[in-house]
Amino acid sequence: MTIRHLKIYQAICESGYNTTKAAERLHMTQPAVSLALRELEQHYGVTLFDRMGRRLKITEAGQRFGEYASHIIALFEDMEKGMRNWDSFGLLRVGASITIGSQFLPEYVRAFCSRYPGTEVRATVEPSNRLEQKVLNNELDFALIEGIPGMTAFIAEEYMEDHLTVICPADGVFSQGQEISAEEFRKQKFLLRERGSGTREVFERAIGQEGFSVTPLWEATSTTALVNAVINGLGISVLPYRMVVRALERGIVVAVRVKGMTFRRKFYVIYHREKFLTTSAKNFIDLCRHYEEEHPVPFYNVLY
Repeated sequence: MTIRHLKIYQAICESGYNTTKAAERLHMTQPAVSLALRELEQHYGVTLFDRMGRRLKITEAGQRFGEYASHIIALFEDMEKGMRNWDSFGLLRVGASITIGSQFLPEYVRAFCSRYPGTEVRATVEPSNRLEQKVLNNELDFALIEGIPGMTAFIAEEYMEDHLTVICPADGVFSQGQEISAEEFRKQKFLLRERGSGTREVFERAIGQEGFSVTPLWEATSTTALVNAVINGLGISVLPYRMVVRALERGIVVAVRVKGMTFRRKFYVIYHREKFLTTSAKNFIDLCRHYEEEHPVPFYNVLY
């Protein structure tokens, strides 16, 4: 059994259990793919697929083997990348949720590249649920997300705490620092981040604990769009404090408190349990853990 066998098996699984499609994908003949599959089954003495006519149906053993194959191939590729770039820091693939990616990641990358100029950092900024899938598929070395991941395949380490702020139009019915009731709060027109974002999950968890839900008037991936909508009196929003602090300082929106409700969340770095973290990856994660001590509010400019 070789890494070639594992890659052929992975290709079969990713091709809908079709050996012909797997062969085309690997630029091999179909008989060669089928032979490799038989060799695997003979080597381990198990049936990986049930043959039903011309179709393959994966068995429980086959599913388990597929998990092992994915992990081993990922580790092998990590080794190839690390050993072939031994004399340099190599490539670091970092993912960040939209909030973290827009607020903190540029500063993280700037500081890291200043300390370790030999490292190439490739960043991906997407909603947390998409990042989890990319970490699972070994498309990212690790990711910085809001909230605990939904899969047990990850190690999640808390690295920072944050809170959301309820913002309202400066010329509206509420004043800066005012406390409103949960009942009054739920009657408002809400302008919210999209489903799947960490910000939205924190908001929905908090209102769920109070026994109600809301249908937003607006949904957006852009915090700037939501802040501008609030400024124009279209409703209220619940957004990360660090992303609205400049608007609050300028007095173009006001922040209110909701009696009995808090919107706190934690940021996590996640990576696969089977992932080998390089020294570069560990250094980047360590920088993220301590960055907040020196920079409590990120230095960025947003036009409202």
